[in-house]
Amino acid sequence: MTFAVSVGGRRVECAAGQTLLDACLRAGVWMPNSCNQGTCGTCKLTVLSGEVDHGASPLDTLTVEERGAGLALACQARPLGDVTVGGGAEGRTTHPLRDLSATVLEVADIARDTRRVLLGLAEPLAFEAGQYVELVVPGSGARRQYSLANTADEDKVLELHVRRVPGGVATDGWLFAGLAAGDTVSATGPLGDFHLPPETEDDGGPMVLIGGGTGLAPLVGIARTALRRQPGRQVLLYHGVRGAADLYDLERLGELAEEHRGFEFVPVLSEEPDPAYRGGFPTDAFVEDVGSARGWSGWLCGPPPMVEAGVKAFKRRRMAPRHIHREKFTPADALG
Repeated sequence: MTFAVSVGGRRVECAAGQTLLDACLRAGVWMPNSCNQGTCGTCKLTVLSGEVDHGASPLDTLTVEERGAGLALACQARPLGDVTVGGGAEGRTTHPLRDLSATVLEVADIARDTRRVLLGLAEPLAFEAGQYVELVVPGSGARRQYSLANTADEDKVLELHVRRVPGGVATDGWLFAGLAAGDTVSATGPLGDFHLPPETEDDGGPMVLIGGGTGLAPLVGIARTALRRQPGRQVLLYHGVRGAADLYDLERLGELAEEHRGFEFVPVLSEEPDPAYRGGFPTDAFVEDVGSARGWSGWLCGPPPMVEAGVKAFKRRRMAPRHIHREKFTPADALG
């Protein structure tokens, strides 16, 4: 059984039990999305006609009052019949969401409790640098999100940076336990709105990117994409971690700095001082380094407290709110 979903002037077929977001993205119809777990509220939309099942929508993200007013979370809501919703953009498209079967090419320890996982695809995946994929954890049915460190032309070998979550179903139970080259992995992607605007809409202005832990991953792809578009662009990339043992990709980012005079990589250690690196928090380092961020764009990816501190730091330096982009990393095992 399928239902018709009308959004942004387009009609999408949605199977019974399928979420509104999944149906739209698979059809290449854009809908705002970020966490796809019901926790961020990015995909909140208005049901203009028809009814939906709110599923597992958390009450702190979608209140009883909001439900009564016709609001729904597209990543959780499933239609009970034909529906019309507001929340998409007229005529805007996206790379279609796909189910993927990938082969593990490499699993390598790159920092303390951090691994790089390379996944090979039989067919290229169209995506934007900064987006992510969901992996299906074997035997559990659980799904976990991991950002891509790739640029869009690196579309047949996906690079993921994974940090171990103690007791995590995906990390301790799989990615750090027995995943090996040659294994087959089921995934879905691309997902998320954390990416550069199209080249025709990119003004080429200065950028600052701040990543906490493996929040560095999407920023690597975004920074490399921005510098490929405008090789002389000013790009500051801060990586905040606890100690030097948590740093990685220093060689790759050092080479990027040698190739592009406007690029600077700044590692910042918060808990374990080392004379070779700056101490404190990356958001504070940015405030120390940049007197004014008018005309800049800002990119934040990492734990929620770091992202929230980054937003405040950017605004303190007069960055326009519309130019602040954020992606919060919340371990799925901590959501329940």
